[in-house]
Amino acid sequence: MATRVPLTLKGSEQLRAELERLKSVDRPAIIQAISEARAHGDLKENAEYHAAKEQQGFIEGRIRRLESTLSHANIIDVSTLEDTSRVVFGATVTLVNIETDEEVTYQIVGEDESDLKQNKISITSPIARALIGKELDEEVVVRTPGGEVEYAILRVEFS
Repeated sequence: MATRVPLTLKGSEQLRAELERLKSVDRPAIIQAISEARAHGDLKENAEYHAAKEQQGFIEGRIRRLESTLSHANIIDVSTLEDTSRVVFGATVTLVNIETDEEVTYQIVGEDESDLKQNKISITSPIARALIGKELDEEVVVRTPGGEVEYAILRVEFS
């Protein structure tokens, strides 16, 4: 039996939108590009054909990955979670680095929806693993490649 994949409701909607775009826009476009490249003749030395086939492989792989993820998804609507002071999947957590007083805010999400640029970290990341189960005002130690970093939990929100 396959493992359930945790996803936020918003993350599952984004993955479904990407899947729809890949199937309805990108796939037909690459099929058209392959067809045009074939019309140019000799396929052995046809760079356009080989590039289009490679792109097709990437698209088909991504489609399979998204379909698998969505079929095994355990979708969690963060807005329905009880407002607690305990850090759980889907929580948005504001931390302060005890040494530098630098504040950071992260939302703990599934692997397929994590995006550090948007401050969304995977539940399997070292920071998220250190935070899960901890409570407001608690201090946590995160083991990083550069050493241990101590944080204090300032806020736990569910939105």
